[in-house]
Amino acid sequence: MKEVVLTKAGTGTSSRLLIVARKRMKKSWQLYALLALPVIYVLVFKYYPMYGAQIAFKDYIASKGVAGSEWVGMKHFIRFFNSYEFVKLMKNTLIISLYSLLAGIPFPIILALSLNYVKNQFFKKSVQLITYAPHFISVVVMVGIIMELLDPRNGLVNMLLGQLGFQTINFMAKPEYFSSIYVWSGIWQNVGFSCIIYLAALAGVDPAQHEAAVIDGASKFQRMLHIDLPSIVPVMIILLILNTGHILDLGFEKVLLLQNPLNARTSEVIDTFVYKVGLASQAMNYSYSTAINLFKSVIGLILLISVNQMAKKAKQESLW
Repeated sequence: MKEVVLTKAGTGTSSRLLIVARKRMKKSWQLYALLALPVIYVLVFKYYPMYGAQIAFKDYIASKGVAGSEWVGMKHFIRFFNSYEFVKLMKNTLIISLYSLLAGIPFPIILALSLNYVKNQFFKKSVQLITYAPHFISVVVMVGIIMELLDPRNGLVNMLLGQLGFQTINFMAKPEYFSSIYVWSGIWQNVGFSCIIYLAALAGVDPAQHEAAVIDGASKFQRMLHIDLPSIVPVMIILLILNTGHILDLGFEKVLLLQNPLNARTSEVIDTFVYKVGLASQAMNYSYSTAINLFKSVIGLILLISVNQMAKKAKQESLW
C-alpha cells in the first residue's frame, strides 16, 4: 500500500511540475524560441556528426552506408601509428601549435594594458580599429597578402632587404621559415581581437585600488604589475586551458594555402594530411582520415582535462 501511495504521489508531483513548466514556457516563449536556435545548431552540427565517427572503426564503403560497413576495430589507428608520416605529422603540428600558443600569449595582454591607460579616446579608438580589422580578413586574402609581401622579386620585405644590402630570400621555399611565417602572420591578424577579453577584464578592476596606488606614489608600470596583471590572471588561465585543448587543431585552410612542395617537410600537419587522405586523393579513404581526426580530438580532450586539473590543484581558475 505504501508503495502504491508513493507512486501516486510521485506521479502527481511530476504532473504538477510539467504544468508549471508549460506555464513558464508559454509566458516566456520568446526566450525559448531564441534558445532553440543555438540548441538546434549544436545538435545538428556538433552531436549528429558524432554518429559518423564510428567509421573510424570500420572499413567504410559508401554503397553499404555507415551501418552496413564491416567493423575492423583499431585497424586504422594502428595503421596511422605505424606509418612513416606519424612522427613527422605530430612533430610539425606540435611545433607550430606550441609556437603559436607561447608567442601569442603576451601580445594581446600588452596591447590591452597599453590601451587601458590611453586617455586620448580618438587615438585609442583608432588603434583598436587598426588592430581589430585584420581579424575580419578572410584566410584566402590573408595568404594572398603574405605571398605578396614575401615575394622574392617584388615583395616589400625583399625590397627592404635589398635596400639594406642583404640577399633576397625566397621565404616560401625555405622549410625552416614556414612556422614563423604562419605564427607571426596569425599574431598580426588576431592580436587586436584577442585583447578584447582582457580589456573587458581590466574594466572590472576596482578604481579604488588605482586611486590608493597613485596616492602611495606608484607609477603606471607598477600599477600594471601589481593591480592589472593579477586581475587578469584568471582570464589568462581559462584561455590557456581552452587553447591547450586545441593544441593539435590548427585547421587546414591557411596551412594548405601556404604549403608548397618545397616547404612540405615542415608544413605538413595532421589537418592537411586528413584533408588530402579523406577528400583530395583519388582513392578517398574516409575511415583512415576519420581515425586520424578522432585520435587528434581524443588527445585534445585529454590535454584539456589534464591542464584543467593542474589548474585546480594549483588553486587557480578552472573550467569546472
